[in-house]
Amino acid sequence: MKKIIHFNTVNTIKAIGFCLVAIALLLLPTTSFGQVKTTIDSTSIKIGAQITYKIEVETDTLNSVIFPVGQTFLPLEMIESYKTDTTKLDAKYKLIKKYGLTQFDSGRYVIPQQKVIIAGKQYVSDSLLVEVNNIVVDTTKQKLFDIKPMLEVEKPASDWWKYVLLILAILALLGFVIYWFVWRKKPLTEEEQIALLPPYDRAKLALQKLDESNYLSQDNYKDYYSELTLAIRTYLDEKVYDRALESTTDELITRLEVLSDGSQIELSKADIKKLETVLKRADLVKFAKSAPDVELAKIDRTVIDQEIDHVKEALPEPTEEEKLLDLEYKKQQERKDYLQKIWVTIAALVFMLGLTFAAFSYRYGFDYVVDTVFQKETKQLLEGGWVDSDYGFPPITIATPEVLKRQNTPIPEALKDKIKVSAFGYELEGKVTIATVTTTFMDSPTGEKGPSAEDNLLQAIEGNLRAIEAEGGRNIISNKDKFKTPNGAEGVKTSGTLDFPVDDAKSDYVNGQFVILSFANKQVMQQILITYLKDDIYLDQVVERILSSVELNQKEN
Repeated sequence: MKKIIHFNTVNTIKAIGFCLVAIALLLLPTTSFGQVKTTIDSTSIKIGAQITYKIEVETDTLNSVIFPVGQTFLPLEMIESYKTDTTKLDAKYKLIKKYGLTQFDSGRYVIPQQKVIIAGKQYVSDSLLVEVNNIVVDTTKQKLFDIKPMLEVEKPASDWWKYVLLILAILALLGFVIYWFVWRKKPLTEEEQIALLPPYDRAKLALQKLDESNYLSQDNYKDYYSELTLAIRTYLDEKVYDRALESTTDELITRLEVLSDGSQIELSKADIKKLETVLKRADLVKFAKSAPDVELAKIDRTVIDQEIDHVKEALPEPTEEEKLLDLEYKKQQERKDYLQKIWVTIAALVFMLGLTFAAFSYRYGFDYVVDTVFQKETKQLLEGGWVDSDYGFPPITIATPEVLKRQNTPIPEALKDKIKVSAFGYELEGKVTIATVTTTFMDSPTGEKGPSAEDNLLQAIEGNLRAIEAEGGRNIISNKDKFKTPNGAEGVKTSGTLDFPVDDAKSDYVNGQFVILSFANKQVMQQILITYLKDDIYLDQVVERILSSVELNQKEN
């Protein structure tokens, strides 16, 4: 049975959400004290409408004033910061700074206290309550339509075609090499062409080549008679007596006489006698260094030519059975040659594949090549088309192997006016889970002071670990470190190891790892949660790449 980690992204995010909800109960806003005046042009707006938030400061002309910068008005979004209006009043300046704010969710929101620095001293403004109302639609004039379903977005094209072209090029080269050296009908050499001729034609051709030689003109009788007798002996060896080449002249003549007497070959005694005369003269030339007359040598050549014809005529015609056997033999030889080519092709392919595998293993490592060939899921996840996207508000910018999908995190009815949670997640079953959770705390205009953002962050991390434990994780060992994003946002990194169950009964566990990045201020808490299998080099690289891509607007945090 295949082992998988029963760690569900959705359930985990929900559990984490409940922990954050519990933390939200501890968060209460602070009262404002300061020497700045804040006003808004309306305390009730429709969704998406703009509120003009105004800060007025009266100060000495020599004092410097620093107004809030960036998204410090959360849960409302600052959409425009207007130029500061300066009016001189006797020896003082009256400074008016305006901001355009909005919100796209209905509900009651508190614009948090704003910090204004005057002459190096910090002053805090009042918090203000704003109600955001839904837009009432007149259904008699405007029809209502269902929410459109989510559409799958096609992934951007990757470089897969380059690998396909490379593989095709290698296969084409390998195919050409095998064809050229194995299957191609190679042009026959002269020796191969002669070897394919029938024995009779080869014997005649040997005599023609002897005529074209210069042996007689050079008095080279030894080589002349050697090739002359080789022609007749070879023919006899193939058609009459299969030991003609190795037999002495007397042995060969005796064998021919026996065959003639036994009516196995219709060769006359006169023919045998002529053949004996030439063979014995050849022996004298080769071994006794005898030098016959040139004309006698030519006569001997004519005798051998005639005897080859006589032997051919003396041979019995092959029977039908012999012809069939000969045809079957040829077919077997062709089949044997064909199978040999197939085996050579297979051996060449195996050799080339083995050589290629060894070369790539030497270059990239054995495990990498094996994982590439067998398409390991985590390797494909690492090398696939990554997605850079923003999740939640304020946004968490992060690169992930797949798009994180929105998850529903239920919030108790009593807390819906105090907290908002947006969660997104992705899971490769049994391998890795990735999630982002953004929690926005909405103040109420009271004068009570709640715990600090740091306290809330630590409580949230403990809640995360309890949520993972509730999902079946055990033997959790964690470590906390400071974490800083590339754009300077600071947070807490909680990482460690744990064991995950591999079945519903939770009787067997596998080793895993987790990373939790947490960022918080008094209004917003943002977290990135990753759990993954231990000892998987590709998942280690996936997590490293995700962590290095995290960005938050520092001014928003």
